[in-house]
Amino acid sequence: MSARHFDRGRLRTVRRAAEISQVAVGEALGVSDSAVASWENGAQTPDPEKLPALARALGRDVDDLFPRSGPPDLTDLRCDAGYYQYETAALIGTKSAGPVAGAERGERRLKDKYVPALAGAYGVSEVELRRAEDRSIAKAQGIPAEEPAASEAEGASASGAAPESLTEKIALLLDSTYPSPPGPPSDAEMANAVNTSAGARLLTEEEFRDLRTGAAETASPEVLDALADVIGVSRMYFEPDDAVAAQVYEGLQLLAAARKGAVSRVKARGPGSGGLSPKALGLINELVAELEEKETDANE
Repeated sequence: MSARHFDRGRLRTVRRAAEISQVAVGEALGVSDSAVASWENGAQTPDPEKLPALARALGRDVDDLFPRSGPPDLTDLRCDAGYYQYETAALIGTKSAGPVAGAERGERRLKDKYVPALAGAYGVSEVELRRAEDRSIAKAQGIPAEEPAASEAEGASASGAAPESLTEKIALLLDSTYPSPPGPPSDAEMANAVNTSAGARLLTEEEFRDLRTGAAETASPEVLDALADVIGVSRMYFEPDDAVAAQVYEGLQLLAAARKGAVSRVKARGPGSGGLSPKALGLINELVAELEEKETDANE
């Protein structure tokens, strides 16, 4: 289940510790203080669409206060953006929310023309939106949430589908380097980390969000230098060189698999179009063997 976990006891504890009244929380969310009280005493549960605003009202990160147990599907992305389903009609310019409703139920895919607007409104990349859509479809078919994600990783690794755009590269870095939970830092945290690494104010929260969602397609060399330093990846990863990107991509796939205990799913490719150099291939295969040995030992 990928929906966020609501704990009424923790909500009450966090609110009291922050010395914020139920009235103040209600005013921030546009609800009555009695509604907030009902959430805390268990009589009612807040709509998932209200959880991000509720976390903000208490000065907490939504992933910290209301953690998610798995990767998000389309419904989760919408709720995280604070939109009710009926409001999505205005986001994609249709008379009804039918296209989004059908996609959330896993009945049909979103038309390409709806994806940019919806991804922008949700604050995610188009790639992330499509992955969430895959999870909605898988959920409707009764496939475990993690299974499509694993298949994507295997298929991408086998085909050498290294990320091409800056947005895709950033998305892969965040997904691979910060496994859920708790998941990647917020846009504000990433911008602050980049600025700290650079020793200068290079990015605002909004500017990093633009890079992450594709609203901005390029960044200055100084920003890329600092971003590479923050995440711990070679600066070459951001260069427009498919071979270099493919090599870093292989490493990230291996890292993600290692953290999931699924090293055997990663198959390092030999030389060829977009493949690894013999030296890099040897290093990765040695690491795979070492990690597989550790997995075996741990299971004995």
